[in-house]
Amino acid sequence: MKTAQAWRLGMGDMQILPGPRHRPPMKRPMWIIVLVSMVSVFLICAYIYPPQSSAACYMLSSRGCKAIISDWLPPAPTRVYTDEEIASRVVFREILNAPIPPVQSENPKIAFMFLTPSSLPFEKLWDKFFQGHEGKFSVYVHASKDKPMHFSRHFTDRDIRSDQVVWGKISMVDAEKRLLANALQDPSNQHFVLLSESCIPLYNFDYIYDYLINTNISFVDAFEDPGPHGNGRYSEHMLPEIEKKDFRKGAQWFTLKRQHAVIVLADNLYYSKFREYCKPGLEGHNCIADEHYLPTFFNLVDPGGIANWSVTHVDWSERKWHPKSYKSQDITYELLKNITSVDVSVHVTSDDKKVVQKWPCLWNGMQRPCYLFARKFLPESLDNLLHHFVNYTTI
Repeated sequence: MKTAQAWRLGMGDMQILPGPRHRPPMKRPMWIIVLVSMVSVFLICAYIYPPQSSAACYMLSSRGCKAIISDWLPPAPTRVYTDEEIASRVVFREILNAPIPPVQSENPKIAFMFLTPSSLPFEKLWDKFFQGHEGKFSVYVHASKDKPMHFSRHFTDRDIRSDQVVWGKISMVDAEKRLLANALQDPSNQHFVLLSESCIPLYNFDYIYDYLINTNISFVDAFEDPGPHGNGRYSEHMLPEIEKKDFRKGAQWFTLKRQHAVIVLADNLYYSKFREYCKPGLEGHNCIADEHYLPTFFNLVDPGGIANWSVTHVDWSERKWHPKSYKSQDITYELLKNITSVDVSVHVTSDDKKVVQKWPCLWNGMQRPCYLFARKFLPESLDNLLHHFVNYTTI
């Protein structure tokens, strides 16, 4: 006993640890539960009622509100992609992310692709438009009925192998792809414009060249129309790759940057759905392939890469299957200037509500005129167009 007592006294300069204390068994887990509950309530409220002020978001995260939600909440469930979708998406991503070839900065050209039944009634007008700009453009002509007769050196020997085109059917899209395939063979072609035999230029060459070459988007018309002439043409046979919510409508007349032209040719997955299930009269609907394929395709694969309007003007005010046709007496300086002054894109839904959708035509963030070309002009208007050409195309 004395030895043990002496040992304790010798350790007097050291702190004696107290014995274990008995705590309520649920005290620590309860704090954890309360903490987790508070965090969960906060995240749910942030998701349902996101902060309206950007300052509030950035007080919590330098990446903003969306980053907060994505960091904490599990990813939203998505359907399982098919093998074909996975392969297609990989190809599209690789093409879109590929470095821009050096040729773009050396000698970029615009490919003007004419989709016509036979000869071009406005070849004289286009010849005047092209004069003096050799080396900055290429011409391709797809004639679906008769071999064209050309007089302009800019159009001579520019016909490609063509095939029959039927309005409203997939053969129209096939012709577009045929034009793109021929134009893509020239590595200098960096922007691709689809035009009809009834199209005219609204500006001089330099203005249009600058407008198209110096932007990194494609001008593809695409908008959501819940009416019978929009989503009413959708077929559930397009599932699972194309859902009704992704179905879009737009004008056929597009301009594409080179990467977009390439992925259009690379696509067979979405194209095959339209080939099989977008036809006039199918399932009681008149699905027009060229009005829906490209708008839907780009809405699915690169929605941020298109302008959502076409740079080719048409007048649908007559509410017919085809746009208004301009006769010789319609051609005035005022008409052409009115068209070139439009800087807001307008679409009207085909349902009973007739909702008017408007958005500004933005070019590299700046609002500019929407239209570079216009249709549908009758051949009889050629002389009047030539007469006004210098005046109405001057900026």
